[in-house]
Amino acid sequence: MGAPETRGRWRPPEWRRAFLAHGVLKGVGLTVGFSLFFIAYFHLQSSPRTEPWLVPELPWDALLPFSPWWIIPYVSLWVYVSLYPGLLGDPRALWRYALAAVGLAAAGLIIFYLWPTRIAPPDLGPNPHAGIAFLKRVDAAGNVCPSLHVAFAVFTSCALQHLLRARRAPALLRWANLSWATAIVLSTLGTKQHVIIDVIAGLLLGLAFAWLHRPPGESRLVVAGQERRCPPAADGR
Repeated sequence: MGAPETRGRWRPPEWRRAFLAHGVLKGVGLTVGFSLFFIAYFHLQSSPRTEPWLVPELPWDALLPFSPWWIIPYVSLWVYVSLYPGLLGDPRALWRYALAAVGLAAAGLIIFYLWPTRIAPPDLGPNPHAGIAFLKRVDAAGNVCPSLHVAFAVFTSCALQHLLRARRAPALLRWANLSWATAIVLSTLGTKQHVIIDVIAGLLLGLAFAWLHRPPGESRLVVAGQERRCPPAADGR
């Protein structure tokens, strides 16, 4: 393994090399994964097995008013969920992530198949923002409970938070991670794509798979052919 190393130290050059490592595997894997998910998702949305159940609104749903600006964090999910696998330099960690992510998507799709759901069409006014109007056309108000937007945001946030803490990343990055995930969760309500019941269900689903995905033993980061380790973090992993 070479010379002794400092464990758990924040090393930006190593993160850059890890991000570039296995680029083809990451790029192809994410592209294929997203494509297969969307095919299955929109098929279930357009051809539900039974009449979708209307998820009721709660009084708290009115606390966050609609705003077209919420579409920015909403669509940013697909960038956000790519960060964690992008920062992994170990193929074994990539495969573990892929297994957990596929499991999360499959769990959501199975629920949508067995229990189709929808929300009541929201009142967005006579001339909704073009971006929101496009979103409503593409992603109709079906397959809503649990919110997979929320589930993947929570799952990714937990994985990134563990990685950042284990590698002693600056607190600013850890707060940025939590803030981005929170903005995505709130955007599902702000765009009126979901109601609070969907968000709670998505939160529980994301936490369940984050727990299943918790790294065993110790974290590893393979950089330029050299494996660096840090002991298990004292954050419940």
